[in-house]
Amino acid sequence: MADIAALTRLIEPEAEKLGFALVRVKMMGGEDGPVLQVMAERPDTRQLRIEDCAALSRALSAMLDAEDPIAEAYRLEVSSPGIDRPLTRLSDYDDWAGHEARINLIEAVTGKKQLKGLVKGREGEAVYLETPRDGELTIDFKNIHSAKLILTDALIKQTAPLDPGDADLMTEEEG
Repeated sequence: MADIAALTRLIEPEAEKLGFALVRVKMMGGEDGPVLQVMAERPDTRQLRIEDCAALSRALSAMLDAEDPIAEAYRLEVSSPGIDRPLTRLSDYDDWAGHEARINLIEAVTGKKQLKGLVKGREGEAVYLETPRDGELTIDFKNIHSAKLILTDALIKQTAPLDPGDADLMTEEEG
C-alpha cells in the first residue's frame, strides 16, 4: 500500500497552490481496486464546490502521473469533507467546538476506545470532549485514531451551502 505521509507531502502543495486546505489523504480498497481519496476545502468557507473538485482533481492527476508515487493502479477521488466531516487536524477541534463527534482511540480512555460527545476545543495537543456519562475528558491528540462529526440539526444549519447551486454532490472522480 502507498505511503500516506509521502503522498500528503506531494498533494498538500498542489492543493495550496489552488487556494485549498488539505483535510485528509487516505488510500482505501474499493470493489474496482484501490482508491486514493483526497479531501480538501476552501479555508474561508470550509466548503468545496464541484468546480473546485474538478480543478484539484486535474492538478493532482497531472502531478501524480508525473511523480508516479503509487505502484499499483488506483482511482483518484477528490471531494469536500462533507457535513459529517472527519476531524483530522488539531485546529478542527477548535473550529468545530460545540458540535458532537465520535472519536475512536488507539488506547482506551475511561475504559473505552470509542467516545461520543460534545467537542469542547483543545489546548496544545490536548483535545477536550464532554460526554454524557464521563463528563469532560482530556484526550491526547496522538491517541486519536479517527474522529468525525455527528450529523445534527445544529451542524446542518452551520454548514448550509453558500447558495442553492452549491447543494450538488461535491465529488469528482477520475479513473
